[in-house]
Amino acid sequence: MTTGKVILVGAGPGDPGLITVKGLAWIRQADVLVYDRLIPMALLDESRPDCERIDAGKAQHDHKIPQPQLNALLVDKAREGKLVVRLKGGDPFVFGRGGEEALVLHAAGIPFEIVPGVTSAVAVPAYAGVPVTQRDMATAFTVFTGHENPDKPESAVDYAALAACARAGTLVLLMGVTYLDTIMRELLKHGIAPDLPALVIENGTLPNQRTVSGTVSTIAALAREAAIRPPALTVIGEVVRLRAQGVDWFGE
Repeated sequence: MTTGKVILVGAGPGDPGLITVKGLAWIRQADVLVYDRLIPMALLDESRPDCERIDAGKAQHDHKIPQPQLNALLVDKAREGKLVVRLKGGDPFVFGRGGEEALVLHAAGIPFEIVPGVTSAVAVPAYAGVPVTQRDMATAFTVFTGHENPDKPESAVDYAALAACARAGTLVLLMGVTYLDTIMRELLKHGIAPDLPALVIENGTLPNQRTVSGTVSTIAALAREAAIRPPALTVIGEVVRLRAQGVDWFGE
């Protein structure tokens, strides 16, 4: 049997309208659709009626299919001659393990393609009225994650470097709401300005989007009081002020 192919597709940040044209075309052709927890579920309805759908969603400490088995599943389905679409939230290569899966496919001799997606790191702030860059205010932005490989002996996050980056532009924290207290405390310890504006956005780009505004020194407590839950993203920087100055177009 001819070997099939795997397409790693970014589904975007939540709003199903933000899927790319190319990504949607592959979903409609798929023999097998292996999808993550945070993809827009409406996209499943775009697949063929005979498409095999496999839920590979991951929540903290709850992986329906552990990553090694998931890697093997992609290889096995492709070796059956299937067109496999691996549908990931956001962009496959932005904290999405897309690189890991691509390396496994390469090692197994499985043809694959990457379809980039709209990353939440840019789209979610935009839906909350925050441009991650702004002339004369932020000429750079840095994206980091609040979730690291649990097998690491210690954190690889360079908080001193992040605090320095905040002086030049915007920080965007993905998947960090659970550890927001610790992350903000580390940034403060390493010299970030305590009164720097910060915004937490829950369910970004969706109709139930919620935001909590504060500063680096207050945002963790405010998010806790508001019972913010994942998926949530935090933006830190002067650009957060633009939301209240008229850029908040989406509302809540």
